[in-house]
Amino acid sequence: MSLAPRAVLVHRTTEYVELVAHHGTHGQAAFFLSSRGRDIGEVAERHERTRRALAEVTSAIPLTWRQAHVERADLDRFLFAPEDVVIVVGQDGLVANVAKYLSGQPVLGIDTEPGRNPGVLVRHRPGDTAKLLTAVAGASVDELTMVEAVADDTQRLVALNEIYLGAAGHQTARYRLGLEGDGGVVEAQASSGVLVGTGTGATGWLRSVWQERGAALRLPAPTETRLVWFVREAWPSPATGTLLTAGELPAPARLRLTVESERLVAFGDGMEGDSLELTWGQTVEVGVCGERLRLVG
Repeated sequence: MSLAPRAVLVHRTTEYVELVAHHGTHGQAAFFLSSRGRDIGEVAERHERTRRALAEVTSAIPLTWRQAHVERADLDRFLFAPEDVVIVVGQDGLVANVAKYLSGQPVLGIDTEPGRNPGVLVRHRPGDTAKLLTAVAGASVDELTMVEAVADDTQRLVALNEIYLGAAGHQTARYRLGLEGDGGVVEAQASSGVLVGTGTGATGWLRSVWQERGAALRLPAPTETRLVWFVREAWPSPATGTLLTAGELPAPARLRLTVESERLVAFGDGMEGDSLELTWGQTVEVGVCGERLRLVG
């Protein structure tokens, strides 16, 4: 007998809850914010808006479905199942946070603060939930390209927006960089790190680097099987070069980096706490990931 679908609600602790937990009471949190020119009323109102959205989404889940709730901080300990329908209630970045833990489950992005969030990934309102869940089996789905980094010791990292490779704390990173199958052309570099991103990432950090650089590269669309990469602030010296600083990575091409620092890290979507640890002499390859995020349009 097949299992009924399970709705997995992914959410994030609100700023208001974090402030009260840290300062002990509403009054102490209000005093702390007022000393910094902020009003706790605005923070509390946003908390209430999120709470109401979660309640509305929860009430729209069919009675025959199973339910689970998971907070962002617990995603790495939660076991997603094939029959899950993932409902992300919050900001665009929360969809990126959950993407790396999925393997084909459909994702609904519910925007709790329309107008405050760009709505690139959280495309729907709480009131749309019942209709979306009723039609989820045949709903239009965008398959968004993801990026992966694989180290020579089998460590693997997946991200929806971008992967950063560099020194922890963003100090100078030393490494050798080259493209797989590019005739062995490799360049020793010292830089602030390497950023490899997707078309979804082209709406965030990747776009800011692209704009600052004035790059002629065309940024990919979210569903394109193509990545772009940039070296940040490459330093020219007798031992390090600046020729390989940007490019495209169509599948199945790979960007290869060999560590020449005591320690480098690779992390995805700004989650520095969940990173690959790389030591001197290790090699990591970055390219298009075989899995995609299935986002309900």
